[in-house]
Order: sequence, then C-alpha cells, then structure tokens
Amino acid sequence: MTEIQTVFLVDDDQGMRDSLTLILELAGYRVKSFSSPKAFLAAFSTGDRGCILLDQRMPEMSGLDLQSVLQERGCLLPVIFLSAFGDVPTTVRAIQDGAIDFLEKPASTEMLLQRVKMALVENQRRCEEAAIKEAILERFRQLTPREIEVLNLTTKGLTNKDIARQLGISPRTVENHRARMMEKMGAGNLAELCHMASGLSTLESG
Repeated sequence: MTEIQTVFLVDDDQGMRDSLTLILELAGYRVKSFSSPKAFLAAFSTGDRGCILLDQRMPEMSGLDLQSVLQERGCLLPVIFLSAFGDVPTTVRAIQDGAIDFLEKPASTEMLLQRVKMALVENQRRCEEAAIKEAILERFRQLTPREIEVLNLTTKGLTNKDIARQLGISPRTVENHRARMMEKMGAGNLAELCHMASGLSTLESG
C-alpha cells in the first residue's frame, strides 16, 4: 500500500505558512507546517513520505543547516527551498546538496505546485530504491562468512579455480558455496549478482 505523502512546510513567517498551506491544500495536498527547523526535527521521522518546502533565513538554524542535518539522518524527503534571500552561493550549495530547486519568494502558484509534484515523484523513486537496497541487504545478512568471501571474489571476476586456490579449498566446495550464495541472494546470473554487490558497496560506504 502506498503511504500518504505530506508537504512539510518550514518557515518562521506565520503569514507565509498560512498562505502556502492554503494554496497546497486547495491543490489537494496534505500539509504540515512548522515555525522553525528545530520544531520540524522534533517531529521528523525517517519513515516520513513527501517533500519539504524550506525557508533559508530563519533564527537559530538556517535552511541549509537543516538540509545538512537531514542528510546525516538519511532523510529521503526532497527539499525545495523557498526564500526571499537567494544569493548565488547559497543556491548553488543547496542544489549541490540535493535540493530539487531554489525558488525566490513570491513564487508563482503554478511553479510552486509543479515543483511540489516533481518532488513527490522523486520521493517515491527514492523510497522504492531504498526498499530494494534494504531487501538486498537482508539477503546478504543471511550469508555465511565463507559465502561472503565467495561473493566478493566472484564479483571481482575470479573463477571457481582461482577462488579455490585463494581460499585453500577445493573447486567443488567453491561451487557448492557459490550455488547457495546465489540462491540466498536471489541472483539469476553473475550480472545480477554484481549489480547487487554494487548496491551493497554503496550502503557500506554511506
């Protein structure tokens, strides 16, 4: 079942929050608004689905600072900056750090809704990708230490004989380990296994 997506609005201007909330709700979106980044962080969960409309200049914590904290927490919510103070360095940093866009206030209703729609599609893509990676990681956790060794060497291009020589076991034993490893990983061929291993490397490096 697809989880309900929410537009999370973070802006210290009450009038702006009220105006944006009205626009978004009239367009059919569910909206939750917050007067500060800290208030948002207090309610934030990594399981949240949707996107964030984020002001840049706010007391105590800027929009860019909040974006950095959310990245550290593994947030999958795409960010759209909406600020009256959008200088070039700020905009560049926001986009480089993964923001969908940096809009200047007052943004047109049409552009705002277009960006929100795009951000929600991106959130769905990120969630689906994360679910696939988690499924692969769960399969990987079922492998024995020896099967992990065989996986690593197999995806480096070594033959069964090469692996047997390196691990000090027979080629037949390698074949058995490899067959069980492929079955547990749900890989139909070497190409699929290499793709899965690449995803595992990304998770480990992250």
